[in-house]
Amino acid sequence: MYVTRNTMVRVVVLAVTATVAVTGCSGEPTGALPVGQSSAGSCPRTLANATAAVRTAAAIGARWTGPTSGPPAATGKTVVFVAHDMTNPGVAGVAKGVRDAGQVIGWNARVVDGQGTPAGIQAAFSQAVTLRPDGIVIGGFDPNSASGQTEQANAAGIPLIGWHAVGVPGPSENPRLFTNITTKVEDVARISADWIITTSGGRAGAVILTDSSIPFAENKSQLIKKELETCPSVRLLSYENIPIADASIRVPQKVSSLLSRFGDRWTHSVAINDLYFAAAAPALRAAGRRGDAEPFNVGAGDGDPSAFQRIRDRQFQSATVPEPLNEQGWQIIDEFNRAFSGRPDSGYVAPVHLTTVDNVGTTTAWDPLGYQEAYRKIWGR
Repeated sequence: MYVTRNTMVRVVVLAVTATVAVTGCSGEPTGALPVGQSSAGSCPRTLANATAAVRTAAAIGARWTGPTSGPPAATGKTVVFVAHDMTNPGVAGVAKGVRDAGQVIGWNARVVDGQGTPAGIQAAFSQAVTLRPDGIVIGGFDPNSASGQTEQANAAGIPLIGWHAVGVPGPSENPRLFTNITTKVEDVARISADWIITTSGGRAGAVILTDSSIPFAENKSQLIKKELETCPSVRLLSYENIPIADASIRVPQKVSSLLSRFGDRWTHSVAINDLYFAAAAPALRAAGRRGDAEPFNVGAGDGDPSAFQRIRDRQFQSATVPEPLNEQGWQIIDEFNRAFSGRPDSGYVAPVHLTTVDNVGTTTAWDPLGYQEAYRKIWGR
């Protein structure tokens, strides 16, 4: 069973997965199959594989499976979280986890907001280095966009830990990071694309929303595109580059344009961050679209509280592939503690999970059970 903190709900297998065969699929949202599209398009094998992957990701349990041993808490440490933009719910969620875990372990944890611009990020990073903390978090931006500050921190012997800072989890040599915290971007991209393939029966008309100024995000959206292309009958209608910081202004205008251009051919959307659908919902509503109808939307990352609410209410978002944001904040503190103790990183990578209306329950976050107790025990707190 899928278990949340507040309730036990049925394990999700999208309605389509109960009836999918290599020859067809049908169902209602958690992504409904567009009217009249009941066959597997031109990719029956891809559809079958995608359906199996969606089923597995949706059934990932809520029990945390991370490290249970490590060094006891170092004392008197200070860490600074340099945020790409605190209006990004994913970044803000991880920053909150860092602060909460810092309080538990007995450290001073503070946040400096880069406000989503290159100049702002560089200024925030410079401020962090000037503070001479014991550790700095690169929160959701490319270290190479602030290479001078990254080099200064490295030269000063300040350990750097990234969150969505480079494309893969774990330690990085160039740029030099003690570790990078993220789910595997390939898995997130694949399952979000597979959800589109599955719920459309291999016949979607899809739009991708990305922020190409962030290499991590651009890589994710390119991987989504590649996975969609494994089903030739899925049509990529448009690939839209809209900076996250500009989403609230530009997405409504873009939605109106896409509706005008593609009409009912636009059946599905995938965005590298749920924030895009918070901005898209009013424009879709104003155009007379129903919240539980096309285009069906999936967020390929983060999983902020408003996304869970939209999914639960069937309001212009059908699914998200969430990060365990609060848990990742606690993991960042634990990884710093390992760095301060001369230990290697833990090597833990959270598994990919899919949230839909079938398993969202009453939660507002993907927050596995047990990590806080495990880290308290490791740290002796």
